[in-house]
Amino acid sequence: MEYSAEKLHEEKVFKDPVHRYVHVRDRAIWDLIGTKEFQRLRRIKQLGTTYLTFHGAEHSRFNHSLGVYEIVRRIVDNVFAGRPEWHEEERLLSLCAALLHDLGHGPFSHSFEKVFDLDHESFTRMIILGDTEVNAVLTRVAEDFPKKVAEVIAKTYSDKLVVSLISSQIDADRMDYLQRDAFFTGVSYGHFDMERILRVMRPTDDQVVFKHSGMHAVEDYIMSRYQMYWQVYFHPVTRSSEVILTKILHRAKYLYEQNYSFKHKPHHFYSLFEENVTVEDYLKLDEAVFLYYFQIWQEEEDSILKDLSCRFLNRNLFKYVEFDPAKEYKKLARLSVLFEKAGIDPEYYLVVDSSSDLPYDFYRPGEEEERLPIHLLSKNGELRELSRESDIVDAISGKRRTDHKLYFPADFIEKGRGDSAITEIAALLEL
Repeated sequence: MEYSAEKLHEEKVFKDPVHRYVHVRDRAIWDLIGTKEFQRLRRIKQLGTTYLTFHGAEHSRFNHSLGVYEIVRRIVDNVFAGRPEWHEEERLLSLCAALLHDLGHGPFSHSFEKVFDLDHESFTRMIILGDTEVNAVLTRVAEDFPKKVAEVIAKTYSDKLVVSLISSQIDADRMDYLQRDAFFTGVSYGHFDMERILRVMRPTDDQVVFKHSGMHAVEDYIMSRYQMYWQVYFHPVTRSSEVILTKILHRAKYLYEQNYSFKHKPHHFYSLFEENVTVEDYLKLDEAVFLYYFQIWQEEEDSILKDLSCRFLNRNLFKYVEFDPAKEYKKLARLSVLFEKAGIDPEYYLVVDSSSDLPYDFYRPGEEEERLPIHLLSKNGELRELSRESDIVDAISGKRRTDHKLYFPADFIEKGRGDSAITEIAALLEL
């Protein structure tokens, strides 16, 4: 029997709090889960620093990746199977791409990427195509199979229907993380009727569409996504912890560039600091490694690195005030001067952080970040774009919401009361 068609003697299941069970029958999927590159995802949190805001948010990229795989498995085995628009030969490719779509995420994901100008999707492709255990498993399916999986994840694969399963405005990736993140944070916002959405899904030549009768379930999904972004993903306390994490990494990189003598040499960071990260270097990084260094940096001579590391580990976060960069830029400039006067480095302790989200948009040719619309399938076979049919979605369609906050160490200001610069800082910040 060809490896691509090989099944396990007995189905394996993972008990899952969101989907109840994750089912594995394909030998290739089971082998991929067992690779060291995939097992590394157990050591990368799905929500980065959010556990400092919602204490239950300790779940991993491993959990999420299995969940995305399970949703795609249910779609291709239960919903699409036997339909003429679906090509059965794409089944294993869809399952592998779903399972591996987040393989290249690094420690604390997006904050880490911003500091070192990295892209987790690039590393996902490099791991899939490189000299790795994952590549060896995929190559057993076919010589060109790793390339196909990488193309699906990069959204360049020729079969756009396969791509849309894990990358569209309503896909298995989003459907899993909204429900999983809601479960582990304990909020009610991210829940929607996924069973109904799966029942009304239909394949077309280039994307998944939804029966018109299921419009309200899709509306519910869109609103769940909107609420999760503003109530969980962009929570100001989480953003404060991300600001501190980012500043720790910036400070460590700056000190390295200044030939600072670390008490404990940060070997794991050298390739990051020197901007020559290999796949081998990258795969050695996980959150346990980062937290180890933050722990020992509490003992460094550099007061900024020491303080920021202490703050992150002990959750002594920055406070914040609402801030409008367009109207308050003079105030920010004055605060920077006053921070310097008071001996507080504004580069690390006065930070404007912005969050922005576009909950849904339809296709607008030529615009940046073009988005394929969600289409509803009428009884007569006509496709109608979602916001044209739904007043709820139309109300938020194409509307980008942006929020700015100014972060600072309130404890420093409190300790410095009596100093003239600190007094003016407190007045400007209305403390």
